[in-house]
Amino acid sequence: MGSGSSNFLIVLLKNFDVLAGPVISLVYPLYASVRAIESKSPRDDQQWLTYWVLYSFITLFELTFSKILEWIPIWPYAKLIVTCWLVLPYFNGAAYVYEHYVRPFVVNPQTINIWYVPKKMDTFAKPDDILTAAEKYIAENGTQAFENLIHRADKSRGGDYHTMYDEIY
Repeated sequence: MGSGSSNFLIVLLKNFDVLAGPVISLVYPLYASVRAIESKSPRDDQQWLTYWVLYSFITLFELTFSKILEWIPIWPYAKLIVTCWLVLPYFNGAAYVYEHYVRPFVVNPQTINIWYVPKKMDTFAKPDDILTAAEKYIAENGTQAFENLIHRADKSRGGDYHTMYDEIY
């Protein structure tokens, strides 16, 4: 009888992530989400809506990189630890991720630009911002040279700003 129970315990421990994963990542969040819907507090709504968004990202990540993740033996345990951090009220991880990463990206997209790729400078391309080009010209040649350039361009070409832009840069 002792051998059977110790074998069961070994099987249980070896498959802990398989057994605990759905309970921690689905059953408890479903229960807590229903309670949040029924409560009048918006704080728990934010926690659980954020959790479901992050859970969706994790699931999409797993689906996309499943062939690579198969080769990482600790992935299920790492996912379980991250999920516990996101779910457990003691840590409030989902709310933390929302407040520090998701919200700044959504509320003010200029603060974080994960898609930024610097452009190659093409010799024939014009810079995107004339103010940047003007500031660079002033820094290199001084304010008086810049004013002379504007005055000269204005006189000779009837105020053609595109030509002035070309001369600045």
